[in-house]
Amino acid sequence: MLSRRRERKFTIPDDYANVLDYMPTGNPVDRHPQHRVRAIAQAIGTKFFTLVEFYPKRGVDLQIGEEVFIGLHGVRDKVEYVFNERLMYADLTSVAKANLPEVVRKLVLRNEKIFVEFFNRAGPITIRFHAFELLPGIGKKSMWLVLEERKKSPFKSFEDIQNRVKINDPVKVIVDRILLELRGEEKYYIFIEPPPNAPPNAIALRYLERLYKILSI
Repeated sequence: MLSRRRERKFTIPDDYANVLDYMPTGNPVDRHPQHRVRAIAQAIGTKFFTLVEFYPKRGVDLQIGEEVFIGLHGVRDKVEYVFNERLMYADLTSVAKANLPEVVRKLVLRNEKIFVEFFNRAGPITIRFHAFELLPGIGKKSMWLVLEERKKSPFKSFEDIQNRVKINDPVKVIVDRILLELRGEEKYYIFIEPPPNAPPNAIALRYLERLYKILSI
């Protein structure tokens, strides 16, 4: 179930991304000199929450929150070049960081089926520690209640989870966990691939990858 991070060439798993910041004249504080002199955008993948940076095509004007195609197989109508070097949270602009929580929340709501299925299928990480305990605000009591309720019948929606196990806002719980993982300071990564700045012993649980396969989405 668990997989430790292996050094490998990074490939972006997302075909689409939502724009977090668009800088039509470049990013003056970017550590890459070439990014300071031409239009550039920062974005987050719509399925796997990968932070990416790309050059838009010349003459293209982007909007914050706009969805663009960044995949390898298809027509990039607004994107000229996507950088393979993975963008880290620390390299996001202040505008991108400010927009990140709301964009992630919209993506979690859009992928409700996937995250509800996480509540139906998540398992223990060790004999004493469950994946649910990595979610902000979820302690032992809430964990056992979720496990008992899903035995009775699978959860069907975020509202169903909220009503049956009294988690005030399951969407916020998921969003807060994704934001923590994007910062790269965690040992375990439920949803995203550990960023380059994650601890050397970081462990990827890769639930999103498995759930998309299970649900054929």
